[in-house]
Amino acid sequence: MSSPVTLDQPEPKRRSTPLMLLMAALAIVGVLIGANAHLVYVAFASQPDCVAHLKTESKHGGYRAAKSAC
Repeated sequence: MSSPVTLDQPEPKRRSTPLMLLMAALAIVGVLIGANAHLVYVAFASQPDCVAHLKTESKHGGYRAAKSAC
């Protein structure tokens, strides 16, 4: 019987588990930072228009703006 022919090929290198965990953690932190940055951007970019509200004190305890921007 003849033995099977084997080619001397180097085994592909595997990335170590700690490196993969570090890369996954960095990706998750990057997504969280990006999401928070987007929320801050949207909060500043979408200022609402002025709405009707009481300008003076009301006898019946109506709510009014503490500091009106209009």
